[in-house]
Amino acid sequence: MIKNSPISFIQQEEKSGSIEFQVFRLTNRIERLSSHLELHRRDYLSQRGLRKMLGKRQRLLIYLSNKNRVRYRELIGQLGIREPKTG
Repeated sequence: MIKNSPISFIQQEEKSGSIEFQVFRLTNRIERLSSHLELHRRDYLSQRGLRKMLGKRQRLLIYLSNKNRVRYRELIGQLGIREPKTG
């Protein structure tokens, strides 16, 4: 789990639609599902759900990097996410 992230303290009522908050929530769900799949390797439906979440997070990150590069850099630094491959 991500600890002491400034985004975790954002109130859901105010910022639940922001790109940063959506990426933060997806990252938490991805981490939980990844740990589940370590125990249950043959859970193919969960693997599919994980791939869908990873794709959605990648699309949101690409959108954010095109709109505001500074916020994008801060977010991937805080969450410890690698930059998506472009090209």
